Amino acid sequence: MAHNGTYTPLYDIIDAPDSLDRVALERALIYILQDLEEKPCLFTIKFTDDTEIQQLNKDFRGKDKPTNVLSFPNDSEDYLGDIAISIDTIKREAEEQGKPYEHHTLHMIIHGFLHLLGFDHIDDDEAEEMESFEIAVLQEIGIKNPYI
Repeated sequence: MAHNGTYTPLYDIIDAPDSLDRVALERALIYILQDLEEKPCLFTIKFTDDTEIQQLNKDFRGKDKPTNVLSFPNDSEDYLGDIAISIDTIKREAEEQGKPYEHHTLHMIIHGFLHLLGFDHIDDDEAEEMESFEIAVLQEIGIKNPYI
């Protein structure tokens, strides 16, 4: 079911790095919303460091370590939720994995956004579905499969 033919995501970005490709991000989000036939949505992306994300990870997941991305879905119809991204972890992972930092950043935003939309990777089938969709979205914006 289409939603008035418009799929513009509405979001706020806090403390974004200058290198963030906002055009590619917008294209990726629109692609996701159109593919899933989701209504336009409002959400926030907060860029942070390892110290802050470690505290969030400890408080909300009981894991006392930094992570790359955390998603906080909201039950409200008007607000999808929040995504927190550690620039420190993203940079470290990108270097370790030999991929451009900018590409890994977009991948983690997409990953977090899919969590807000209800995707998960608790079991192998869910993980495969989520990864396949991430690969398709990234391909749409010219980024290679991050899982190979």
